[in-house]
Amino acid sequence: MREWNVVVTVHEGGFAPARRLLEQFGEVARTEFFNVLVMRATEPAGLLESLEEEAGRDPDALAPLARVVPVTHPFTFQSPREFETRACQEVSGWAPLLAGKGFHVRMHRRGFKGKLSSLDEERFLDHYLLATLERAGTPGRITFDDPDAVIALETIGPQGGLSLWTREELRRHPLLHLD
Repeated sequence: MREWNVVVTVHEGGFAPARRLLEQFGEVARTEFFNVLVMRATEPAGLLESLEEEAGRDPDALAPLARVVPVTHPFTFQSPREFETRACQEVSGWAPLLAGKGFHVRMHRRGFKGKLSSLDEERFLDHYLLATLERAGTPGRITFDDPDAVIALETIGPQGGLSLWTREELRRHPLLHLD
């Protein structure tokens, strides 16, 4: 699937039930990566709430799901340099939301092994955002202890997706499992 807006990680043995569950909310496709699905949700912004409502009706419904991460800013890239350029362009718009706040970037990379390092790219984007906020006169800080926001960065081969999650959203949606 070329235009996904959600990355889903499933528990061992949960692939088929996860797929059946998710197909209610959009098109689902397997990836070349073990226990990883992508989907094009019809309502990505409301997907987590919809899944939580499903769990209210059937407490075991979400058992196959390990992580569900909707993305709001998809992009493609062909090289590490293009990845960094595109990721910086996408996160720049969040600088006003991060002004004076504590945050960090969390990357889950699939593909580009040996070319992209999740830890290095997290640091790169953290520092990019810190410098952007400093230039704007609204410094932020990197924190892993109860951050105001976490930026999720998901990659599947040459496709990436970003989303920003506030402290309240992270608490409300345990399926995110960003940290």
